[in-house]
Amino acid sequence: MTDSRLLGPAEVRALAAELGVRPTKKLGQNFVHDPNTVRRIVRAADLGPDDVVVEVGPGLGSLTLALLPAVAAVHAVEIDPVLAGRLPRTVAAFAPDLAPRLTVVGADAMRVTAADLPGATALVANLPYNVAVPVVLHLLAELPGLRRGLVMVQAEVAERLAAPPGSKAYGVPSAKLAWYAAARRAGPVPRAVFWPVPGVDSGLLAFDRREPPPGDRAAVFALVDAAFAQRRKALRGALAGWAGSPAAAEEALRTAGIDPLTRAERLSIADFARLAAAAPGRS
Repeated sequence: MTDSRLLGPAEVRALAAELGVRPTKKLGQNFVHDPNTVRRIVRAADLGPDDVVVEVGPGLGSLTLALLPAVAAVHAVEIDPVLAGRLPRTVAAFAPDLAPRLTVVGADAMRVTAADLPGATALVANLPYNVAVPVVLHLLAELPGLRRGLVMVQAEVAERLAAPPGSKAYGVPSAKLAWYAAARRAGPVPRAVFWPVPGVDSGLLAFDRREPPPGDRAAVFALVDAAFAQRRKALRGALAGWAGSPAAAEEALRTAGIDPLTRAERLSIADFARLAAAAPGRS
């Protein structure tokens, strides 16, 4: 495996100063400046030499440089035009032999499609905190070849995304991610490895794609949204608007084999799919 030089604190600050970049809360930017952390992420991602990685928000290139020796290609999606323009030159300077493996996509990750990211098999990224959940769900929907991922997110977000039914953290993000993949927490990340140091803890979330339950995704996701909008209510009442009335909601729940007095957080994504199929007008 070809190696590359990695960015340390001095290199990160020098690049930022050169570009006049000050990390912004609006873009959720916190740059990783610790080589051991990016090496750890690449190891934990379980990548192979044939993988084509999507990296969202590569920033100054810390994780990019660690990824390139391990995979066939990296599609780096960067919304900031200054950072997107500098990344190829950083890679050419630090890992010249690996530069052909990098493609920079200057775009909003919420707007990219499969055509923008050909052959993508894995998502590995330090995701901006404010868009982590929608970005993961969007990419799983858009990229059918995306088989697995490892993302660094706010610790609370990692907990929510990996939460199983019945737990306090289980909610809309957990249920929707479960449609696509099995997720698990993959360890904490110290605040000190970032510049600037964030005010919240970070964590790693790993996922592996699996077959979704039978049913229409849009209908199931609409049901998930409706069920958790009033999560303290029993489903008979919480889903009255969705079904048309409490009686219709109860009928659909009973048809699906679900207790009408249970609450949304008790249902797995397979339960939601079964309930969506039992909805009035869908049977």
